[in-house]
Amino acid sequence: MTRRMTRDTTDPVELAAFARSIVDDNAYMTLGTADGNGLPWATPVWFAHADYREFIWVSRPGARHSQNIAARAEVGIVIFDSRVAPGDGQALYMSASASQVDDADRGRAIEIFARRSVEQDAGTFTLADVEGDAPLRLYHAVASEHFVLARNDERLPVSL
Repeated sequence: MTRRMTRDTTDPVELAAFARSIVDDNAYMTLGTADGNGLPWATPVWFAHADYREFIWVSRPGARHSQNIAARAEVGIVIFDSRVAPGDGQALYMSASASQVDDADRGRAIEIFARRSVEQDAGTFTLADVEGDAPLRLYHAVASEHFVLARNDERLPVSL
């Protein structure tokens, strides 16, 4: 359960704990991408993470968001619980750089992704699911900035 943040807090420890709880308690993130001309696209993706800074998912290379990432690595990410009442929104916003996971890092990334998949009863993934003739590939985004939603639609920077 996402821990509630006191809407007026600026305490870095409380903000960081709150941000981590949002990541831990949610299975999907909204990935905002843009193509080479700047045309935006948003898509939800099921994700795993490493240290609340790297976010890993699988997608088809031909998917619009995957093609956008190939053209422009800069992405925006938001993780939130859409089931809460209006005015009770709790969210983590991130600026990040995304790419398809390269060969050298694929083993580490699939371990992280497979571990969360098993934890959430979504089956398991292996390297065979994301290389060779498999239709999916691993992608990741490394966050450079984190913000949490505060009172009056303000974004507070948080260090994770």
